[in-house]
This record gives sequence, structure tokens and C-alpha cells, in this order.
Amino acid sequence: MMFRRNESSKKLVCGGAAAAAWLLVPLLVLVVLNTDRLPQVNRLRETGITQVSDFFFSIRGRLPLSRNGITENVVQGDTNVSDETVRRDSSSGSESENLIAELRAEIARLKAADGSPKKTDSVADAPPSHASSNEIPGDGVDAIKDLKHDKEFLAMDGKIDGSLQNSDVGAPRSNLTCDLNNGAMSICAMEGDIRMQGKYADVYVVSASNYSWPENKTVTVRPFPRKWEIQTMQHVRAVNIRSSAPVASTTDDDTAAPACTVTHDAPAVIFSSGPYSGNFFHAMNDMIIPLYNTAREYDGHVHLVITDLNPEFTSHYRHVLAALSVHPVIDFDADEAVRCFPSMRVGIEIHDELRINPALSRKGYTMADFRDFLRSTYSLKNAWATPANRSSGERPRLVMVLRRHARAITNEAEAIAAATEVGFEVVAAGPEMVRDMARFAQVVSSCNVMVGVHGAGLTNMVFLPNNGTLMQIVPWGAMHGICWHEFGRPAPDMGLRYVEYEVNADETTLKNVYPKDHPVFADPASIHKEGFGKVGEIFLIGQKVILDIDRFRAAMQEVYQSVTVT
Repeated sequence: MMFRRNESSKKLVCGGAAAAAWLLVPLLVLVVLNTDRLPQVNRLRETGITQVSDFFFSIRGRLPLSRNGITENVVQGDTNVSDETVRRDSSSGSESENLIAELRAEIARLKAADGSPKKTDSVADAPPSHASSNEIPGDGVDAIKDLKHDKEFLAMDGKIDGSLQNSDVGAPRSNLTCDLNNGAMSICAMEGDIRMQGKYADVYVVSASNYSWPENKTVTVRPFPRKWEIQTMQHVRAVNIRSSAPVASTTDDDTAAPACTVTHDAPAVIFSSGPYSGNFFHAMNDMIIPLYNTAREYDGHVHLVITDLNPEFTSHYRHVLAALSVHPVIDFDADEAVRCFPSMRVGIEIHDELRINPALSRKGYTMADFRDFLRSTYSLKNAWATPANRSSGERPRLVMVLRRHARAITNEAEAIAAATEVGFEVVAAGPEMVRDMARFAQVVSSCNVMVGVHGAGLTNMVFLPNNGTLMQIVPWGAMHGICWHEFGRPAPDMGLRYVEYEVNADETTLKNVYPKDHPVFADPASIHKEGFGKVGEIFLIGQKVILDIDRFRAAMQEVYQSVTVT
């Protein structure tokens, strides 16, 4: 609680024993409280300063009061004693002594009261940040409603007197919790008086109380969950989280938080669209799934703040962003406003490639929940893949994701024909079809099976109906581990069946580049020891696939049997 001096106060004119006694009241309060130092002051505040005021009111009629002097300041709760010299009157008399005795007794009663803090509506008693506890928070909407009544404490542009002009008054005690040791991501969660000045990449945590700040009182977070890629992270804009007092001590105090120009009732999540936003796998894995895991709990009542904003990213994923937030996206880097929020998360939470671990998720989300979210977002009708009836001539639908450059199927026409001969209704999906995400989601949702060579296009598996099948064609080069980790391992969490078709040495165009005794064929694992750069250069970018059609047809026949009934 903050109190302010009434600048219009006039000097107190003391007259008579009773008036002199009254002047001793505030001084006596300060002396008694000072005896027990700060803990007792806190206790007195917690038990209620209004109780002291009530006592003053009870004796007010027995003393003459100065209309604008110290007396009224004390009754109104002002603990600042003015600079006027207070003169003791030796003729205070028995009435003054009795009043002082009563005051001592009242303060003693308060000091003897139960020391446990009593809950008030003060923001100082606001609940701790969910991120700082092990409990799963309640519904995000309820949390936001609980914070709405505290809005006035978040951005009170003071116009009370000259000393507080254009400052923020009554700032709450704020909470900050950071996880900076995770190998994939850094995340900070904060609650209270949070101010963001995006253009300068600054977030201020006003009066932060529960975090061991570094010496310069700044924590830097790059809000993109790929920390192990050092070079990648250098292209992600850093967000500076600063500890700040609510009011500058001097006009040139650059550590004080700027005054709010825009105040929001809903919390905010800051994340980066990153350097990979044009790649569907990375966009889904590094941004969309972690963003869902972080922001979904607010049920739309959250502000999405994007650093390194790529307009193509917001356009391509506009349906997802709109489903996660009812508010327009905020371009962090270009935002000149000082925005104040009741809470904020800087960074988004990733668990693994295309996966959500419910044991780690704050709300216990799963990939099944995420896929339900996508079905709702894109109005996908098929939640489950229904087996086709072979006896009635039904054809299960199969979408074949086709590539045009690296890892393209050079004989894709023959592959499509083979799958058709087996009994599938084949949808050939080239880049032109896959590019329209909303439209392609509908296509994939209508299919029982997806087939394609390892690559970002297989990420569209998230739109397959439950019990659908993903067949990944693994390119040559000891690539099974990488391919399984990125698409095979996540499949069961999505309720999908996973099948591999691993290319052999005769099914790669690398045979036209390297001799059979080259390590590319004789010992491909040795290429992996040279680093991922070399693996990418040879096995990901450097080859195309020439399917053995007879072998591929046999694999398709097995899949067909698994998705049909008689």
C-alpha cells in the first residue's frame, strides 16, 4: 500500500494541552513501530492499518483537530510526518496522558494479534505464478477473470501531485520464474506488473520479488526452442527481461520501467517465428506445437507476440493463430507502445520432435489433444479412418506426398500406378497442392494412408484421421534413426500406424555419383561421424529415389490388407 503526502497541508498550529497531546500521536506510532523494526511494520499492515485509523476516529472528537494538518493526514493513513517543528506543551494535562495510554494499549493489542498475514485484495497478495509451482493451473479463462479486478494496479498513470506526475503508482509485487538450463529452450514466466516495450526488446518485471537476479538485473531469452543450434539462435532476436522499480528515482534513471501506454487484461506469450518458418516440419515442430502447448490453456484470451515476424508465417498459419487467440498478433520488433500485461511467458515449451509429453505439459496436453485442436481449427470431418470393405469394391484413399528436387521419386508415375493396382484410390500431392495448408488438411483427413519420402511434407501426418497409416520411404545412407525419430516415433502418440520402406543401394541416384566401394555405400555410418552437415549434403540434398516397383508394390499390398476388411 502506498500513501502520499497532501501537498496542500498547512502548518499545524498547536494550542492547548489537548492539541499538544494529539501531536504526539503520530510520533508515538512511529516510535513504537520502529522499536520492532520492519517485521512489525509489516505485521501491522497485514493486520490492517485501518484498525489504527478506527482507533484514531474513536478519540478524534475528544481533541481539537487542524483541518489540513498532520491530524487529517494520519487519519487518512499518511505515515509521512511533515517537517514542521512539533513543540511539546508541558501543560498537556491528565487528558493527554490518558489518550496516550489508550494509544499505547491499542498498539500493544495490534502487536499481540496473530502474526499470520491476513488476506486482502491487495495485489501484493496475488497468487504466485503457475510456472513457479508444481500444480497444474486452473482454466485459463478463470485466471484471466481473477486478474481483471487488478487492472488498475497494472498501469495507474499518476496525476496525484507534482512528484508523481506521469509515473506508475501502486505497482504490485511481481513474480518471475525462469528455466534457463533446458537444452532446447529458455522460458521465463512472470505475473504482476509486466511491461513490454517491443521496439527496444525490453520486458520489465516491476518490483520483482522472488527471483535471484544477476548482478545487472537482466535476464536474456531468445524465444525459439532450438538452443543446441548455436548459429540458428544467433538469428533469433533476444528479449531482455529487466527487474525494475515502479518509479524512477531520478529523471535519468534508465532502470525504471516506462509508464504504460496500453493496458491489457489478458496475458501475453512471446515467441519467435524463427529462421525456419518456411519449412513445414520446423514450423509445426518448433512453433505451432510448442505454441499450442503454451498458449492453449488461456482459451483464446491471450496476446500472441511474435519476434522476427515473417508475414508468410502469420498468413500460412492464420487459422491456427486465430484459434489460439482472439486478439490480433503483435509484431514485437515494430511495436512502439509500452504494453502492460497481468502475466507473460517469454518462450514456448517444446518436449520432442512432433510430440507433447503430458507429464511435462503444464495442462497435461497430449498429441491427441493437439490433433483434436487441428480438426476443430480446420473443420476436418474424419476423426477416425474407417476400413474399406474389399468385398464391396471400396477403395481406401492414399495420399502420396511428392517432392520435386532432393529426395524426389524419379519414377513417381509408376509408383502411383502400382498403388492403384493394389486397390488404393491415390491422390498425388505435389508441392502446389501441399502449399495450401487449409485445403490440403481436408485432403489428408479424407485418406486412410499417407506415403512419401522422408521430408517436411510428411509432417502433414498431423491431419490424418485416428488409426490412419503413415508409410515413410527412408532414403539411402543409414538414415533409419533420423527418419524414425522425426516421424516414426511420434506416430503412436498421434494414434497412427507407422510403416517404413527403406531404400536399398540400387534405389538411389547416388549410385550414379559414387562407386560401390565408396564409404557412401560401403560404410554410410562413417559419413554420419563427419557431422550432420555432411549427412545433409550427401544423403538429404544429394540424392533422389528410384523405387523398385515390384518391391514397392509388395509393400503397398501389405498396407492395403491392414486398412481393409472383407
